[in-house]
Amino acid sequence: QVQLVESGGGSVQAGGSLRLSCAASIDTYSTYCLGWFRQAPGAERDGVACIDASGNTGFAASVKGRFTISQDQTRHTLYLQMNSLKPEDTAMYYCAAVYNCFLSRGSCPNFAVYDYWGRGTQVTVSS
Repeated sequence: QVQLVESGGGSVQAGGSLRLSCAASIDTYSTYCLGWFRQAPGAERDGVACIDASGNTGFAASVKGRFTISQDQTRHTLYLQMNSLKPEDTAMYYCAAVYNCFLSRGSCPNFAVYDYWGRGTQVTVSS
């Protein structure tokens, strides 16, 4: 069982930055993927970024160049640095984990692949 706890959400103005964290009780000696997803009210859950145990990353086209995903394996923490935020980035942000996964050519797994989910942290961007 993997426990995931997100933090770092909040309210910012457009153009601002936030850094989300996800404390993940994942076995860092295994192969795994960690992902960030977001869901706005009435919308589907969309993938934002992902990273595997080797540090390979992938990003949704809508955030590429603005968001960075990273991990600190010694601290079992996943990060999402979000810069140049836009009102359309407003959503609940979730982190997710799955074992026996690795990234290929920067392509992130679909949300259905992930076995473990956090409860989310709200990000609100005002114009």
